[in-house]
Amino acid sequence: ALHRKFIQCEAMAHEYRLPLIRMIDGTGGGGSVKTLEDMGYTYIPHVPGWDQIIANLDTVPVVALALGPTAGLGAARVVASHYSLMVRGLSQLFAAGPAVAAAIGDTLDREELGGSDVHTRNGVVDDEVASEAEAFARARRFLSYLPSSIHDRAVRTKNRDPAGRREEALLSVVPREAKQVYSMRRIAEAVFDKGSVFEMGARWGRAVITAFARLDGWPVAVLASDPTYLGGSWDAKTSEKAERFVKLADQFHLPIVHLVDNPGFMIGGEAERTGTIRYGVQAMNAIYRASVPLASVVVRRAYGIAGSAMSNAERFQYRFAWPSGDWGSLPIEGGVEVAYKSELEAAEDPAAHLEAIRERLNRVRSPFRTAEKFGVEDIIDPRDTRPLLCEFAELAWRVVERG
Repeated sequence: ALHRKFIQCEAMAHEYRLPLIRMIDGTGGGGSVKTLEDMGYTYIPHVPGWDQIIANLDTVPVVALALGPTAGLGAARVVASHYSLMVRGLSQLFAAGPAVAAAIGDTLDREELGGSDVHTRNGVVDDEVASEAEAFARARRFLSYLPSSIHDRAVRTKNRDPAGRREEALLSVVPREAKQVYSMRRIAEAVFDKGSVFEMGARWGRAVITAFARLDGWPVAVLASDPTYLGGSWDAKTSEKAERFVKLADQFHLPIVHLVDNPGFMIGGEAERTGTIRYGVQAMNAIYRASVPLASVVVRRAYGIAGSAMSNAERFQYRFAWPSGDWGSLPIEGGVEVAYKSELEAAEDPAAHLEAIRERLNRVRSPFRTAEKFGVEDIIDPRDTRPLLCEFAELAWRVVERG
């Protein structure tokens, strides 16, 4: 009876195009090894109603709250969502619990095996909260940015934050020294409507920030580099997170704003072992396939294949750059020795010759030279970022509302 009730709830959400919130505590499968003796036979497992779960993922916003120990089918129902939460210390999630895991030699307690500290770092679950009340509040806020279904459009809210607001702090937020980092979250808070930034998945795929926000009341999806982690380089998990988020925005018709500071895909042995290039290309594919309007702001770096994934270059480029912009196929700092290897080897003083080459290249790396050749559409005063993005949101939502 319990499982039939689950199926009815899923069917109701799909048929009436309603957002779905699952509150899960337990397995949800309704069976154990002990039940086989009562039944008198075994069976090939199947999950009645899983087609409804898939249909809802394709149609309506689905939020899953793990509110206690959750295993097996219960865990699967948490993961089969657009946004998922665990309560710190109260929720655990696993394919099979500690007693079963012990059979393969893993002697871990519930928190070590599947606590929120585990799953908010590997991307199985989006976020952790301190209480059930906070979980409910975050679920409500997540849904406030989305339509009831893919057949509808999200709602513009009243906004008291002037669209023309110019933040003086944006002039100095990016350090002049290229190796120094800064807070992209600070930029986001300054650019979007005050108090509107709702970040998701902050503990995994950390080189990219994924959030919902508003521009003059219009809801938008925000993809932003985080230079404080891996310098903003996209590793496998970051790419996976970016891909999933872009697909979510596209599915529910949210225009995307991309704040770019990307030195490229992560390199090195670990990056190759974890398949960074495969996940990176999948993220790039998602950005190219997205049908919603996208605006990009190049805050600092855009290098290599990852840098080209800031937007679909075959569509109209709604793109701005800050004067701190720095771009190319390879960073000059790392590519000079490779490109000029034979010339350096032949030089009487390789170190001095290398410095001379760098000086020549630095003279041509000015973003204004790129703009003069229309390699970037506009270089803007950072203080104008919010007014220009509010203008983008107004135009983008005309397109979105027309379908």
